[in-house]
Amino acid sequence: MSGGPSITLKSQPIDGNNTGNAAAQQQAAANGASGSGSSSTPNGSGTGAGTGAGASNAPAEGTRQNSLQRIQQRKQKVFNLPVPQKLAKLSMYSACQAEGCRCTGWKTPQENRHRDVESSYCPEFNEECRNSSCRHSLRSHIAHLDNISSSSMDELLGAIIDMENLFMSMQRVEDEDTKKVYLYLFRLLRQCVLTRQQAVIRGPLGDPPFESPCITKAVLSLVFYKYNHLSPTELQTMTEVAKTFLNFLNHYNFESPSTRRGDLTHEDASNYKINYTRWLVFCHVPAFCNSLRQFETSLVFGRTLLRTVYQYMSQQLKKKCISERDRFPEDKRSIITQMPKFLEALRAELLKDDSPIWDPNYRPPNSFVIQQRKRHQEVTPSVAGGSAVSLGTSKRSSVGEPLHKRPKKEPLERSTTSESVDDLPTDVVMRAMKSVSESKTTNKSEILFPVNVSRDENVKAEEQKRAIEFHVVGNSLTKPVDKQTVLWLLGLQLVFAYQLPEMPREYISQLVFDTKHKTLALIKENQPIGGICFRPFPSQGFTEIVFCAVTMSEQVKGYGTHLMNHLKDYSIQRGIKHLLTFADCDAIGYFKKQGFSKDIKLARPVYAGYIKEYDSATLMHCELHPSIVNTQFIAVIRNQSEILKELIAQRHNEVQKVRPGLTCFKEGLPSIPVESIPGLREIGWKPQVRPARSSRPLEESSDPEKLATSFASVLQSVRQHTTAWPFLRPVTAAEVPDYYDHIKYPMDLKTMGERLKKGYYQTRRLFMADMARIFLNCRFYNSPDTEYYRCANSLERYYQTKMRELGLWDK
Repeated sequence: MSGGPSITLKSQPIDGNNTGNAAAQQQAAANGASGSGSSSTPNGSGTGAGTGAGASNAPAEGTRQNSLQRIQQRKQKVFNLPVPQKLAKLSMYSACQAEGCRCTGWKTPQENRHRDVESSYCPEFNEECRNSSCRHSLRSHIAHLDNISSSSMDELLGAIIDMENLFMSMQRVEDEDTKKVYLYLFRLLRQCVLTRQQAVIRGPLGDPPFESPCITKAVLSLVFYKYNHLSPTELQTMTEVAKTFLNFLNHYNFESPSTRRGDLTHEDASNYKINYTRWLVFCHVPAFCNSLRQFETSLVFGRTLLRTVYQYMSQQLKKKCISERDRFPEDKRSIITQMPKFLEALRAELLKDDSPIWDPNYRPPNSFVIQQRKRHQEVTPSVAGGSAVSLGTSKRSSVGEPLHKRPKKEPLERSTTSESVDDLPTDVVMRAMKSVSESKTTNKSEILFPVNVSRDENVKAEEQKRAIEFHVVGNSLTKPVDKQTVLWLLGLQLVFAYQLPEMPREYISQLVFDTKHKTLALIKENQPIGGICFRPFPSQGFTEIVFCAVTMSEQVKGYGTHLMNHLKDYSIQRGIKHLLTFADCDAIGYFKKQGFSKDIKLARPVYAGYIKEYDSATLMHCELHPSIVNTQFIAVIRNQSEILKELIAQRHNEVQKVRPGLTCFKEGLPSIPVESIPGLREIGWKPQVRPARSSRPLEESSDPEKLATSFASVLQSVRQHTTAWPFLRPVTAAEVPDYYDHIKYPMDLKTMGERLKKGYYQTRRLFMADMARIFLNCRFYNSPDTEYYRCANSLERYYQTKMRELGLWDK
């Protein structure tokens, strides 16, 4: 598995000779948050987890596993440190809490610079920061961590270790694109440590999955499409071959874009750079830095990425199969034999434009999917890692997986379970469809579901009668343009100019007659009454809409919607699945009705530099589904609605039956079970299974640490609320001279924190009593029209909400 960047691990001090080097790395990483990737760190202390960018020798799979194990071992060692040392480690990445101080991390004093807090060094909380602009104690950097739970502290420490490994990798990688990604992720984790929030990646890269169908689904489809005719034994062999391929892909280290620049076209190189960045951010780096959510390559990428890497990757896989042939058991060597055949079949489908396995709607039968899922539960060896990889799913190694992350069901499993849900019998649906098609009169059910007359139907009727026509016209410099087209273009120019008065006429003429632009013209009585001027970008997969207008006298008739539907169908026929436009404030409503959104699903590098940008306009995006005929879509929905109404009417007639009243009560029975009421089950009623009421998990808990942790969480949340400021500390007589004349039992959040540390709150009632006293004292002393009174009301509601979330509130 060649190519790919390396993840460098921070060296662990084994004895006193290495301690200073490790401490220097910590300080360099802490300082690097505000610097760039060029900050210097000690050399010779890291160990690569993979090969450098552009390397030719494939690293052993054991190297990856060893790196993951070393990361986890180091994290476990840090998690087992005493709390003071953990806090010292956190202080190096925590902003100083002193008022006005801008220090972002505690710096070890000069005399202890070469000592490592991960070994035996534990600084005192009163030691001053070495930063000349700070000079505050270590305690000032951890003041906000007073009531942090053990699990939250370990999560922060894990993120810090991931951040340090990223920093070291950033120093050693040579590829500039990869270094920028590492720097971005380093800063993201740094910010998350400062704000104590979960790392979430947002931006122009988009969200996984990036293509449909994904590689996993396509490979599953290929097994059925090509090998379903084989015997069960041979089919099982091809399934194992497919699993081996997916496992190899999920552990493959892709080459950097700079390395591939020479063997890719400009379009492929642009797409590869985007996908390489996505792979780094969502797949490769999170495998080593589990503070970030990891995705499997085969589940989030599709045809585009596989095409650009397939030739070289398949060669590497063939070589690996040959080199490791002797390691395979005799009964599994058929996988090695069938691998070239499978790779050639996949290559053919990859290059074929109309291959069914890359159709998002192609789906093997449920029986085949379920059968494969059962087979994949068996553990079998594979080439790439010595462990089984399911054809439908590729599980992440448990090494380095954060404990707080719950396993998620895989897409294949979700799809199969959802498809196996019982549906209405086919004959019932067919009967309803026949009834709808034969019905010529208004159904009684329409009283409940009135039919709205659609303007779209009127427009379609006009189109069928050829009262209106739709034509795609455009200018050309290479072939003659007929007179009719020129007249239509001139008419469209006038329509756009009249309906868009803010747009310069010269600019409209320039684009309408530009050879790269086309216009979908709406023609009525041989005159253009509306149109959409657009420019397709087939290489980028999108079309830019420049102008869209219908003449004033023909508006509010459904022409605008039908125009857009024709453009959508035109784009889908040419393989374009995205529409982009800059809409002014008056046009945003129209485009929203046509399925456009301000949420841009395309990555910015795909359209940046291609689409024309306008001032005071909003970029909007519409994603097209290749299986939808948009000009027929409204009619299909209406037909489905009619069928649904008929099914409801049929069901209503079946259950609408008058039954005799109950006589059991006259006979002396005080009550009867609900399910014995005649006809109740026939209308679909099912008895509800009530779960047994569980006792409050922390009520008077026998484990005082659990109770104290919950109280600390509530207290910390209450302190951070915006209305908590009047209650953070005790009221002094200097501030309010007569306060203690009225309030005999004062209480505040600081005092509660001190009581919590001393173990005073052994029961829930004691904690609730002190918190209630804060609000009662405030309302007793202050009048309802004061800000203090309003703060007490707001904070009390928030406090009760937090208590309910933890199951500690029973009022």
